[in-house]
Amino acid sequence: MRIAIGSDHAGFRYKEMFKAHLIALGHEVKDFGTDSEQPVDYPLFCHPVAVAVSTGDTERGIVLGGSGNGEAMVANRVKGVRAALCWNLESAQLGRHHNDANVLSVGARMVSEELAIQILDAWLDTPFDGGRHQRRIDEIDAM
Repeated sequence: MRIAIGSDHAGFRYKEMFKAHLIALGHEVKDFGTDSEQPVDYPLFCHPVAVAVSTGDTERGIVLGGSGNGEAMVANRVKGVRAALCWNLESAQLGRHHNDANVLSVGARMVSEELAIQILDAWLDTPFDGGRHQRRIDEIDAM
């Protein structure tokens, strides 16, 4: 799978950890930065991730920050993006299964490294159930 990833300074360490994990799993990763823990504005790095997903350049995207809130908000402003802010396994599984989340948002200050990788794996591995939710998602994407 082709996956876009971006973070601000607070999410940088987790971005690098996620990137290494994704590559080890055989995914192609497009890194939109940032490239250090020097303070930056998260929209500069999260918006391009959402655009890559929206245009089909990548199949999914991941945005990371301190809480993950702002990152998810920026991503969700892009047409066709369904970013899920996930803080445990269930939120990641439900975000995919019921909402077809194509962008994952994680707060590096909110979850441990071990849990973050588990969230990532759950989000990658959980299929969308389609069915009754698909029509509504298609309607929202068309807005």
